Amino acid sequence: MSRMPVLIFAGALIWIACGDDSTPLSRGNPAQWSHYGADIGGTRHSAANQITPENVDDLEIAWVYHTGDVDHGQETLFGTSFQNTPIVVGDTLYLCTPRNRVVALDAETGVEKWVYDSEVDTTGAALVLCRGVSYWIDSAVPADAECRARVFMGTLDARMVALDAETGLLCEDFGESGVVDLSEGIGNRLPGEYGVTSPPLIMGDLLVTGALVLDNIRVDAPGGVVRAYDARTGSLRWSWDPLPPGQTFIETADESGQTVRYRRGTANAWSILAGDEKLGLVFVPTGNTAPDYYGGDREGLDYYSSSIVALDAETGEARWRFQTVHHDVWDYDVPSQPALFDFPMPDGRSIPAVVQATKMGHLFFLDRRTGEPLFEVEERPVPQGGVQGEQLSPTQPFPTHPAPIHPEAFTEEDIFGLTPWDRGACRDQIESLRYEGIFTPPSVEGWIQYPSYFGGTNWGSVAIDSERGLLVTNTTRMATVVRLIPRAEFEAAHQAAKDQGQAPPAWEPQMGTPFAMTRTFLLSPWGYPCLKPPWGTLVGIDLATGDQRFEVPLGTTRDLAPIPLGLELGVPNQGGPIVTETGLIFIAAAMDDYLRAFSAETGEELWRGRLPAGGQATPMTYRVRPDGRQFVVIAAGGHPLMQTRLGDSVVAFALPD
Repeated sequence: MSRMPVLIFAGALIWIACGDDSTPLSRGNPAQWSHYGADIGGTRHSAANQITPENVDDLEIAWVYHTGDVDHGQETLFGTSFQNTPIVVGDTLYLCTPRNRVVALDAETGVEKWVYDSEVDTTGAALVLCRGVSYWIDSAVPADAECRARVFMGTLDARMVALDAETGLLCEDFGESGVVDLSEGIGNRLPGEYGVTSPPLIMGDLLVTGALVLDNIRVDAPGGVVRAYDARTGSLRWSWDPLPPGQTFIETADESGQTVRYRRGTANAWSILAGDEKLGLVFVPTGNTAPDYYGGDREGLDYYSSSIVALDAETGEARWRFQTVHHDVWDYDVPSQPALFDFPMPDGRSIPAVVQATKMGHLFFLDRRTGEPLFEVEERPVPQGGVQGEQLSPTQPFPTHPAPIHPEAFTEEDIFGLTPWDRGACRDQIESLRYEGIFTPPSVEGWIQYPSYFGGTNWGSVAIDSERGLLVTNTTRMATVVRLIPRAEFEAAHQAAKDQGQAPPAWEPQMGTPFAMTRTFLLSPWGYPCLKPPWGTLVGIDLATGDQRFEVPLGTTRDLAPIPLGLELGVPNQGGPIVTETGLIFIAAAMDDYLRAFSAETGEELWRGRLPAGGQATPMTYRVRPDGRQFVVIAAGGHPLMQTRLGDSVVAFALPD
């Protein structure tokens, strides 16, 4: 046999043994995950193609890293919530822990490279979490220069830190020795009332950030200003104070003598921002004007509340805004990162678009140049008759396409119980409360909020698969019982508890308004939701038509008390999905401890991997080298308010080596 046939024969044997480019041993696309949402536009899409629908069932745990940062409520108010999505740049994975430690790991082995501890003050923080960090390279300095590559993290106690990506040391030329004080100009803060939980947006050499302001505390809460800082020096480049057009604010001092540079009580931007560098726009999802459930004294200050706002990246001026809820008194703030995509037109052209998911289960498709809807949005009459002093909006915006992915109402047939007694108890509870659909006005008698303030869709946002023309998102379907409490009743209850040496009721104060507030989930005596399942779903939407391609239950009851049965009902969830080039959707989020893979074509579940704790985070995926392994990584640390299992694990899955 000649040499050439031998080589061909040997090559054929290797091909048969190793398979084509879709097999575990193949070469393929290297893929980074350099932003919280994979890219600056928040698509949560990866070009990594080693893991396919055909081999995903072979996934196994490749490595686990323990951060050591978990608290079950002994040191913090409720405990830690590990909602982080790591990023990968080069061969390094970067993440932040709930108490603002930054960790750098070898992306292929999970071996620790360095740890930075911000020594954050978590006093008063309702939720102790950090969703992500950001990465920036200063192309103006030599490749070997100190702090050429930087990792930025906002903290729960209102700082922005800049670290050398190679060493984890503070970048001394940023702010004051590596730290910018985000409380500057904010004025008086209560413990835990003002801080950062989301990664900053990097636009060119700008670092843009909003901040979390605790809900329902007081009318004069810290302002919701969005600010841009120089990524090199930390100097303030611009600030956007979300005041209605025509209103201005003059710098003053508060009762404690602290400088107040930004109007207090305005809508904040606690979630994740997105950017379009070509258009020079920053897309900001906004929360509510303080407080959430009473707006009788806002005097138009909620012009930018519950909106997506496009800011000029150079100046911070508002280019346009689209409001998803008018005069929001339901805590229906916009919780998720806007996602950018090209909207396909019938003639083959495309429009630069942005989609905004909301807690109501509404998806608004907008031209990202102008904010104009790409599908018709109708202003529909909604129930009236709020409490004295309230000024409800007579109409609310409803998208016609896509159709709402959360039911907008429920009927008698939707009442659920595991037994006739359980269902009857739910029916009695429902009949005692006011309910007139999605925008039922708040009342002192109590009302049912459905969708709840939990969602619908929450901070997990959506994933965009442009090749398949698909949007993927997850929803929660839970009802909440909410009641406004007259101020005199609130104060009397607190004084009575004080006189008896007891803890006061866990009511949210809404100081400065006539009403405090209390809210609980609508549950049966057995602890299950009073409305029929699914209580959580995974949904696929056609990007061109807005039609629904699939909807499947997300999660089982396996890890839910009181009955730990693995019923495939779909359960409440927090976190979001990602999509890959090969047509896979990865998501955990549900209240059972699993990471799952679904088909992007059909929504069929293809694989699930057990996690050591709750997966209330959004996963990510990457492949460092063409001949390396593709990893799918998720933070498994649980969510204390959802009562899922708490932990400190970063879990990486891959195909067998």
